Amino acid sequence: MLFHLSEYLIQFHTGFNAFGYISMRAILGVLTALVICLLVGPAAISRLTRYHIGQTVRDDGPQSHLDKRGTPTMGGALILFSIAASVLLWADLTNEYVWIALLTMLAFGLIGGIDDYRKLVLQDARGLPARWKYLLQSLVGAVTAVVLYSVAGETELLIPYLKDVSINLGVLYILFTYFVIVGTSNAVNLTDGLDGLAIMPTVMVAGALGVFAYASGHYHFADYLGIPFIAGAGETVILCGAIVGAGLGFLWFNTYPAQVFMGDTGALALGAALGTLAVVVQQELVLVIMGGVFVVETVSVIVQVVSYKLTGRRVFRMAPLHHHFELKGWPEPRVSVRFWIITVILVLVALSSLKLR
Repeated sequence: MLFHLSEYLIQFHTGFNAFGYISMRAILGVLTALVICLLVGPAAISRLTRYHIGQTVRDDGPQSHLDKRGTPTMGGALILFSIAASVLLWADLTNEYVWIALLTMLAFGLIGGIDDYRKLVLQDARGLPARWKYLLQSLVGAVTAVVLYSVAGETELLIPYLKDVSINLGVLYILFTYFVIVGTSNAVNLTDGLDGLAIMPTVMVAGALGVFAYASGHYHFADYLGIPFIAGAGETVILCGAIVGAGLGFLWFNTYPAQVFMGDTGALALGAALGTLAVVVQQELVLVIMGGVFVVETVSVIVQVVSYKLTGRRVFRMAPLHHHFELKGWPEPRVSVRFWIITVILVLVALSSLKLR
């Protein structure tokens, strides 16, 4: 809204031209989401506490987690509110990509919110039944995939680090997009098991996707770097910035020992947003690299389940992987920070694909 207001005000003062630059609005998007999260956070945590919307903890998990019982959950609503407010203020609201990614994020947040509400408020241990949860995720993911296909018309899967090498998936690109969005959503959700563990990698990956979005949306940068020019994709940098700002604001309260957890409300939504943004800028395989922590966490669960069903033995002491290291004696902050460090390295490796091709 403020972006469109600035367009009108330019006729009165040329200084308002500054708001026409994506880089400027991205910075403002980061700061706006950060400030909103920091200002609204204490009141949101207080309200969640008042209504006894607190974390439940498995008895067979790490004993250190027993102290987390009752910690306010559904803090993801705070993240989503901060992101949405920032995007609505600073993004070009005529841009289709912005609306697709934003609405997909909010839809997945609603699914996660229903699950959290049933678990924490209605005290239904099952939450939203798995089949219904996956069905709703699939429905939203499929709709987003079809809309992106019709808007962008892209069918090429780019291979990072290889110049002019891609795979034409044709109409199968819709199915691929669906798996990227739904898969990333659930991967982030599986990773969200320790204080600050999921939110900081999300912040870093969103920031890196912002770099790809900016380069892809700028004709000369895209041509110089040898990546596809995607008209309008640059505007999604505002959403990437808002995720960074809201994520850092949430980390203020979510760092060890956490005052609030994001719950499925936040984790499913943020994962879906990252997946959608990666598809928009045609960097799906790069997302796998920079989101390596999410990938490994998901694979650890799959390996654990398959191994136990086939052989009756567990590969890890507990899955997802972060619990395995906890049960080996690593303090919770050590696990989180080391996973952050790994993500920094993976993000840098992924960003290098802009030049190494």
